[in-house]
Amino acid sequence: MVGMKFDMAGAATSLAALRAIATLGLPVHVTAWLCITDNMPSGRALRPGDVIRILDGTTVEVQNTDAEGRLVLADGLVAASREHPDVIIDVATLTGAIVAALGHRHTGVFGDDDTVAEFLAAAEQVDEPAWHMPLPAYMEESLESPIADLQNANMGDRMGGASFAGLFLRRFVGRTSDADDAPRIPWVHLDIAGSGEHAGAAYGFTEKGPTGAMVRSIVAFADASHTEA
Repeated sequence: MVGMKFDMAGAATSLAALRAIATLGLPVHVTAWLCITDNMPSGRALRPGDVIRILDGTTVEVQNTDAEGRLVLADGLVAASREHPDVIIDVATLTGAIVAALGHRHTGVFGDDDTVAEFLAAAEQVDEPAWHMPLPAYMEESLESPIADLQNANMGDRMGGASFAGLFLRRFVGRTSDADDAPRIPWVHLDIAGSGEHAGAAYGFTEKGPTGAMVRSIVAFADASHTEA
């Protein structure tokens, strides 16, 4: 449990972006869903092999109890989707795999190509390092579980873990309307496990400790969305 306080950085980023957008008075409607829960061992804690049910009814076999963040995020994505927003952005210190892939300064950006491109343009505008990560179709089958709709981790092959997590989350992004054939809501997933905390000497305006990575990018994205509208 050492270091688990950092796991709330995604929720803190979402709240900070929401407050900044409100303070700046940007003429956009933004709702922040903070996926907050205690991560504590107890007699009711999840065990490997348990099956849980997400807010939309999807069942998930828990293969890895340390891949718990995506489970609470799934509920948040379902709840946010029910408002049929123009776009959904989720932020999480989700995977060690993103740190292995991109290091400690770049944020991994996942989602549909057009929305990711718009977000990366906003990130470049405010000089926040970010990189478009893949959601490979061939990895979809690795989400399958023999006893549930999905599994939360592929323990047989843990390579590409950040993309696996992104594919898992995408399953819970809803449609633009209640019609069965409606397109999926535009969505961006930001994995800040590497960029959200800085352990070394200060550089630029980044001090040692929590960095607030992606707050400025989200605000710039919201501002650009208003300008384009």
